Amino acid sequence: MRVVSVPFVDPVAAFAPFAAEDWAMLLDSAGSGRHAIIAARPAHTVASRGGAVLVDGRPVEGDPFTVLAGLLATLPPASPPPPLPFAGGLLGLFGYELGRYLERAPGRAATDGTELAVGLYDAVAVFDLAAARAWVVAARPEAAAKAEDLARLLAATRPLPPPAPLPPMRPRPDLDSDSYLGRIARVIAYIRAGDVFQVNLTQRFAARRPAGLVPFDLYRHLRAANPAPFAAFLQCGGGLAVASASPERFVAVDRAGRIETRPIKGTRRRAADAAADAALAAELVACGKDRAENLMITDLLRNDIGRVAAIGSVAVPVLCGLESFATLHHLVSVVTGRLRPGLEPLDLLRACFPGGSITGAPKVRAMEIIDELEPAPRGAYCGAIGWIGADGAMDTSIVIRAVTITAGQVVVQAGGGIVAESDPAAELAEMLAKAAPALGVLRGEEGE
Repeated sequence: MRVVSVPFVDPVAAFAPFAAEDWAMLLDSAGSGRHAIIAARPAHTVASRGGAVLVDGRPVEGDPFTVLAGLLATLPPASPPPPLPFAGGLLGLFGYELGRYLERAPGRAATDGTELAVGLYDAVAVFDLAAARAWVVAARPEAAAKAEDLARLLAATRPLPPPAPLPPMRPRPDLDSDSYLGRIARVIAYIRAGDVFQVNLTQRFAARRPAGLVPFDLYRHLRAANPAPFAAFLQCGGGLAVASASPERFVAVDRAGRIETRPIKGTRRRAADAAADAALAAELVACGKDRAENLMITDLLRNDIGRVAAIGSVAVPVLCGLESFATLHHLVSVVTGRLRPGLEPLDLLRACFPGGSITGAPKVRAMEIIDELEPAPRGAYCGAIGWIGADGAMDTSIVIRAVTITAGQVVVQAGGGIVAESDPAAELAEMLAKAAPALGVLRGEEGE
């Protein structure tokens, strides 16, 4: 491994020359997290579309997780020096429908054609936003020239002008309000019948992709409207781009095997007036329904992590803690553990995917109900974005507060956990509050 310190520049501006390239990926933090990562021009790509696993565009045998593990093993397992979290490895998108490889639940092909879009990157740029430092890393000797090219491009970084206004878009819901309320009622009926405790039901808003839309400009508008610690922009190949403003860590593990997940359940909108905003936060913290919703998912994730954690290591250091983001207040719990010796980050991902906070409890029955009630597959939405290093570390986020851009459509999706005490009208309002920042970007309303 070769690590070279380079002058610190704005990661978003540094990414701009790559932004239209297939398989160019930016993990950004949007100024509210510690690190940013630029990955482009991967050594290999892995995609799963409609049940076929492709490596560098050619079909291969095996499930996607086994294929990914084989590719990751081709990199030397050297650990990056602190404070670098990542120095090459797997990075990309794990779509929601990838879960059909893991759970006995019905599965549909993703409408955007992608269940998985992950690159093996042996040269990356890493930014420490808090210390204003940057590095270019070559994970193996044969990647040195690629890393040098990356360093030269970073050195040529210039400030970006504001993003161009987006072409007009008018996203429309798959379901009208009455239909969505009816599906919430059906979930509550399933809960009262004893089928399930909670289901995360979502709604999709889709617009025709307008001529001239630049996906990276859309991402820059989204990160300005809704800065988030797990912001990301991915060019996934096959005409798919994902712009995410996610606040939610899915699962992470460090090179010492320490596991963390931070499920979000419980939401209130932010208010411009400080007193009103504080009152909304206090209401959320005191709400028994929201706390119960969070507790169910925290327990589910304790169980998922327990499948791969050392016995006695799983703990919940934070239960229903209040965290406030740019547009919403949330209840966030923290579940920790220690990965069992002999297991790898991909084993942890297998055990927990798809995330309990965006499925429900019990997970498999909730996924069956989601498949029945949601009109379209989720695709990238409610999957995960993140990286897996050759040193045994991993960090991933849940794909929420996101915009998916395909050759023909631009899609926003949002939802919430439905429990027995749910009020359908309040759940509809919560879903709309979560979708509002991204929908405002599409409609040209952000900042108004």
